[in-house]
Amino acid sequence: MRMRKRPNLIPRMERCSHVQIKDPSALHGEWLKNYSGFSELWIELGCGKGRFTADTAEQNPDILLVGIEKVADAMVVGMERVCKKNIANVRFIDADVLALPVIFDECEVDRIFINFCDPWPRSRDAKRRLTSPGFLEIYESILKPDGEIHFKTDNQQLFEYSVETFLAEGWTLYDVTRDLHSAGPMGVMTDYEAKFYEQGIKINRLCAKKEKRL
Repeated sequence: MRMRKRPNLIPRMERCSHVQIKDPSALHGEWLKNYSGFSELWIELGCGKGRFTADTAEQNPDILLVGIEKVADAMVVGMERVCKKNIANVRFIDADVLALPVIFDECEVDRIFINFCDPWPRSRDAKRRLTSPGFLEIYESILKPDGEIHFKTDNQQLFEYSVETFLAEGWTLYDVTRDLHSAGPMGVMTDYEAKFYEQGIKINRLCAKKEKRL
């Protein structure tokens, strides 16, 4: 379901405009040079309302975290969260995942978060999944040689597909679990994840690396 556009969206976004980057491609290859003082560049794909974004950035003040979201009515909530808490190391951009190579240079990103993305359950839509081979190729191009992907989902079918795809494409997996919160809350949660946890829904998680070819 599409999120309904709210009449007060524009003024809300304007009040938080200092944390939004309108032309991210202008920073291609220059992210950490432009935002000096940060040791690593992390990005979150589909950051939604920004709970994970804000909390992760707050816990890692030396990291620059870029939240990417196409739905403005969701992104503005994240922007407001960051502004309310005066978190200085977050920026938001409105962009499609396919535009990542235009926004980030080769080997520029240290970590990519993919949290609870659309599972696209029909086989004919498999190429739309954010862990499909075409997207993994994009991520590999912008990640540093020791860069990581952190992936979480409540969808078992998507998780099994993702595990198989990562391995088939030559990625190394670690910290793989099909019940992340089995011993209690683990790590920073998204809004969706917090609801799933309260409902007793198991969360799948993996981390992935791929050795760069010289």
